[in-house]
Amino acid sequence: MTATDATQVAIVGLGKIAVDQHVPSIARSPAFRLAATVSRNARAEGVDAFADLTGMLAARPGITAVALCVPPQVRFAMAREALVAGRDVLLEKPPGASLAEVAILSELAAAHDRVLYATWHSRHAAGVGPAKAWLADRRVTRARIVWREDVRRWYPGQDWIWQAGGLGVFDPGINALSVLTAILPDAVRLRGAELSFPSNRETPIAARLDLVTASGAEIDADFDWRQTGPQTWDITVETDDGTLELTGGGARVRAGGEVLSSAEALASEYDGIYAQFAELIATRRADVDMRPQVLVADAFMLGRRVVTDAFED
Repeated sequence: MTATDATQVAIVGLGKIAVDQHVPSIARSPAFRLAATVSRNARAEGVDAFADLTGMLAARPGITAVALCVPPQVRFAMAREALVAGRDVLLEKPPGASLAEVAILSELAAAHDRVLYATWHSRHAAGVGPAKAWLADRRVTRARIVWREDVRRWYPGQDWIWQAGGLGVFDPGINALSVLTAILPDAVRLRGAELSFPSNRETPIAARLDLVTASGAEIDADFDWRQTGPQTWDITVETDDGTLELTGGGARVRAGGEVLSSAEALASEYDGIYAQFAELIATRRADVDMRPQVLVADAFMLGRRVVTDAFED
């Protein structure tokens, strides 16, 4: 594919994740060319900058794809506007502030013959494919998730994550659930949860989940945003034929004593996202798998709320 054949894409919301991940991955992709950004306070060097989506859509009809990197609370209206304007849309995770929003967008995309892609970047970690293949013909007997990180390191000064719809610790925790639902050969449901809310915040800083597969294998998950030092992104799956250990958010995998993957954490996940987006555009297919967010929504529905110490950034 030549540069002139590449799909022109605009990034909407030029925050940390867009600058650190989306911009470099688009630059590496032969299928896309970053043609514009939409942001109130930032811009990317060498491309047109717009203050609002409406202005960009009107001024640049040649931009046929939009990557929405704004917080989920404000994403629905922008996604709807882009789809109605005839653009293919990529949604950062989590895809929306609610399940209903994404369902409406899915119907709208189909009605307008547009591609809608709800991304889960951790599914593109190097070890996820090998882990899924190893588990495919084995019976899972038990699993455990430990996903602990430092909120001050990854979300400095980002108040939206503490506001209703921002998900709190589930913003990283949903990454673990996206990997879990991708690699297990069986469906997963939530039986119960305990959510720890800082006394001055609207979303949880920690959560413990009680999950179970359709065939009865129990899974417990420990999400916590208060860990300092080394970060922990681990999933352990016990089977009738050995144990699988997934670390580094899915980058490293050992199963049955064999190393299946030894990549670096977070490496090339967004390159995988844009490769998938290119394939969806070429084949005119949607990819909107909401299983990870269904489990989060169920945690808020079924979870017992515990109030903990106030959090100050």
